[in-house]
Amino acid sequence: MDAENKITRAAIYTRVSTEDQAKEGFSLDAQLEKLKSYCKARDWEIAGEYIDDGYSGRYVKRPAYNRMMEEISKWDALLVIKMDRIHRNSKNFMMMMEYLKKEEKEFVSMTESLDTSTAMGRFVMDIIQRIAQLESEQIGERVYVGMEQKAKTNGGVLGFNIPYGYDYSNGKLTINHNESENVKNIFQNYLNGISMKKIAEELNLKSIPTKLNKAWGIQTVSLILKNPVYCGYLHWEDYLNPSDHPPIVDKNSFNEVQKLIQKKNIKTAHQSNIFIIE
Repeated sequence: MDAENKITRAAIYTRVSTEDQAKEGFSLDAQLEKLKSYCKARDWEIAGEYIDDGYSGRYVKRPAYNRMMEEISKWDALLVIKMDRIHRNSKNFMMMMEYLKKEEKEFVSMTESLDTSTAMGRFVMDIIQRIAQLESEQIGERVYVGMEQKAKTNGGVLGFNIPYGYDYSNGKLTINHNESENVKNIFQNYLNGISMKKIAEELNLKSIPTKLNKAWGIQTVSLILKNPVYCGYLHWEDYLNPSDHPPIVDKNSFNEVQKLIQKKNIKTAHQSNIFIIE
């Protein structure tokens, strides 16, 4: 059997997001009807119908999509009405295509006439993946340049996880009062000679979770103690700028902690720069 005729079982996938539901031509019934007709015309057996109603294509956490991938042994090809029905994120699309290739499965987009079981389809898919990779790399480069320029000009908060002790709203860091008290205690305890390990153990004994609802460890405590955000500064790579967000500890206390860390030469799994605020 040649490559172009090896498809006998198709998994048909349909998806609409909440935004799509307001548009014409995006209904699940319309997609299903067209895909079924396509399978009939090509004499393919429908191995499964996988329908995600109200889910965005930007993410992979979709129940029908995940079930379809779990049942990959039941089908030979994944059939969609358009490529954007399966993924709207180029990285996720490329990862899916690599997985399908590994499992020796084909991908068919009905509207774009893209069929990876054909030589032309594989060639087009290779070009699409290379363009997506180039686009991703260029976006990354532009983001880096933009963030560096923002850091140079003291442009405010850059992209990072919200630090423990703060909330984030309307582009500003604001004090989280419960967490900020724990931050103050972490700094004070370290200045009193209590080790990072002991501080983490005490927080866990009190059942106080981290920002990510996890247990405390030496690394987590270390990152807090070394972060100048707590005395009113923001840093990105080698750039350090004063900020207008409210500090949790004073600058002198922060500097004393940095000197203690340097003096003890503490080695952790994650090394970060030590900032002494002038």
